[in-house]
Amino acid sequence: MTHRRMVLTGILGVALAASADGAALAQEAVKIGLVLPMTGPFASTGRQIDAAVKLFLAREGAVHGGRKLEVILKDDAGNADATRRLAQELVVNDKVSVLAGFGLTPLAMATAQIATQAKVPEVVMAAATASITEASPYIVRTSFTLPQASEPMADWAWANGIKKVFTVVTDYGPGIDAETSFAGKFKAAGGSVESVRVPLRNPDFAPFLQRVSEAKPDALFVFVPSGVGAQFMKQFVERGLDKAGIKLIGPGDVVDDDILEGIGEVALGAITTHHYSAAHDSPANKAFVADFQKANPGMRPNFMAVGGYDGMRLVAEALKATKGDASGEKLIAAMKGASWESPRGPVRIDPETRDIIQNVYVRKTQKVGSELHNVEFATIPNVKDPVKARK
Repeated sequence: MTHRRMVLTGILGVALAASADGAALAQEAVKIGLVLPMTGPFASTGRQIDAAVKLFLAREGAVHGGRKLEVILKDDAGNADATRRLAQELVVNDKVSVLAGFGLTPLAMATAQIATQAKVPEVVMAAATASITEASPYIVRTSFTLPQASEPMADWAWANGIKKVFTVVTDYGPGIDAETSFAGKFKAAGGSVESVRVPLRNPDFAPFLQRVSEAKPDALFVFVPSGVGAQFMKQFVERGLDKAGIKLIGPGDVVDDDILEGIGEVALGAITTHHYSAAHDSPANKAFVADFQKANPGMRPNFMAVGGYDGMRLVAEALKATKGDASGEKLIAAMKGASWESPRGPVRIDPETRDIIQNVYVRKTQKVGSELHNVEFATIPNVKDPVKARK
């Protein structure tokens, strides 16, 4: 063999090897470890996000940036120790490129160190304590923060003649965020606030609502986790607070779309500030709701579903931007500043905090035809997490 022929053969061999490596990369799936509470008291969150993830793949396809997305679902039952163990197994044994889900703040925080050490992006689709994204440079959020939803409610309440408010919140990160952000903003405007906190697990709201009744505020500001609103509203009515003229206000968790029909007419008139309603009036959302309900008869998508759907969108857009490179540093860099039109409206990932920037809507729970819906009547555009914005 001549020297020239040997060189050409060597070049061709390298080219073929590179082509084979590229083909293997394109065929190798990008694994997403989806950790959700599919059983236990917060199973409604897992059910909504799981349904939305499946819907994204059905609508948008599984291949993005030349790579196929493969979702591995694990049930942590809302237990932080289980979350940590499952996340570790997904990273070490399953070689996932992304961790996602996280229905409650303790679950998201339990995984932060794993995300940092493994350099694996952690896409928080549900948990809403403001500080979560500060726990790891690999955490990015597609849900919301409680201050993001609660501070606009303080502005609305003061502007609409409410002077005295009693707050009842669940005693964990998001509830404390909701209470402190609302109270701080409302007191700064000139209002007065009295507050109590209720246990996260097995809450009985009756004794706390009795204190509200005795205080006779203009409004009751409430935060409870998604799925717990029906129990709260039942006891709110049993205590006669609706008939006492106390307005019910708060972030939208208490009138969660997933359980709104089950809550019934006791929810009518509630005023909430939130980033998503199934009644959001846009072509993108109408198509999303129709497809979601067709795929999941008897379910209505809620804010957890849209957080899951957009979490998948974020992973897909990042893979397109990296041309299929699923290394953690490349993916998280691509996620910063990503923007798209969500069923909730225009959204963008804050490149500095990795939180989502989005519209917050003021809504009233009312009848639309024969159904109950959270009907938006005002928009606060492009809201950042106010806690980090002040730093």
